[in-house]
Amino acid sequence: MNKNDLLLIYGSDERSMTEALLNRMDLEAMIGSKDARIALKPNLVVAVKPESGATTHPGILVAIIEHLQKRGYHNISIVESAWVGDSTKEGFRVNGYQQISKKYQVPLIDVKDDEYVKKTVDGITMEVSKTILETDFLINLPVLKGHCQTAMTCALKNMKGCLSDRSKRLFHTLGLHRPIAALNKVRAADLVIVDSLNGDLDFEEGGNPVETNRMFACTDSVLCDSYGASLMGFELRDVPYIGLAEQLGVGSSDLGKANLIQLNEPSEEEPHRPTGQANYLGKHTEADSACSACYGNLIHALKRLDEVNRLKQLKQPICIGQGFKGVSDPSKVGVGICTRGLGKSLPGCPPKAIDMIRFIKELND
Repeated sequence: MNKNDLLLIYGSDERSMTEALLNRMDLEAMIGSKDARIALKPNLVVAVKPESGATTHPGILVAIIEHLQKRGYHNISIVESAWVGDSTKEGFRVNGYQQISKKYQVPLIDVKDDEYVKKTVDGITMEVSKTILETDFLINLPVLKGHCQTAMTCALKNMKGCLSDRSKRLFHTLGLHRPIAALNKVRAADLVIVDSLNGDLDFEEGGNPVETNRMFACTDSVLCDSYGASLMGFELRDVPYIGLAEQLGVGSSDLGKANLIQLNEPSEEEPHRPTGQANYLGKHTEADSACSACYGNLIHALKRLDEVNRLKQLKQPICIGQGFKGVSDPSKVGVGICTRGLGKSLPGCPPKAIDMIRFIKELND
């Protein structure tokens, strides 16, 4: 797997999707020695289940552990810490990690109980998990979701779970962006597999999930977050830590050089109807048999427009879904290849949220 490769898969079964991603890369060549110390770093920021849109689906970890153990890798651990004030162990319990640990003989390491090593980058001194620093191969398993302070969180920010609580507080004092970039200069993931099945629209702790039914993988955390930002409708300038990490040499944000390898087509199953704010945004759509990846991207695009007070300028609903295949109606507008017969249509299967935003802005201008 090359540094510019981005593997993308659609579906709703996280275990089979993870296995498909792993089979597409030569993981043994990437890891090397069968004695390598391998750490799986999920997102368990709060003790809630993945259906909330906040935490990594446990099936992803199970698929990786089984894949590795079948190939003779047995020095595997799950390493994580919840945010300040919450219990990592409760997050392990709620998501069934104890059962996973027992079944596969994989230890659970709560970073809050770990030893720390002080590291300084860009003038920022932080306490980093000794376990993480001694890991030979680090697999980062973030959830692609919104964040009330940094706009979004994915690979780069998920590394914050490798810090002491004292350093987490310091990061917030310093505004998060520079420290997140510096942390990834200290230790970035060797492989990132992103849970983008139903990440929350706005908040790290979940509660307003948007079903997109996809996962993606790459070895460059900066490239990973650049792609994730585009899926959520953010420009790179909206997420400063991506550019700052690039400046420190962590990776590249140039999606133009990315090699996007799509393993399958988006699922034809319709998404579950959203609730809360996502339901409000959905009122600006005319959906007919829309698959979740396309519809989820549209919801993210509408959210970004709402944030800059552009949604109220929308003159008509945005059509989306397979129900518009073959429909010729010059009075309607739509997004996705299924709506190409309408008066105005944005191509793509599915188009990214950032492209949807530009398309809708042009409609209103």
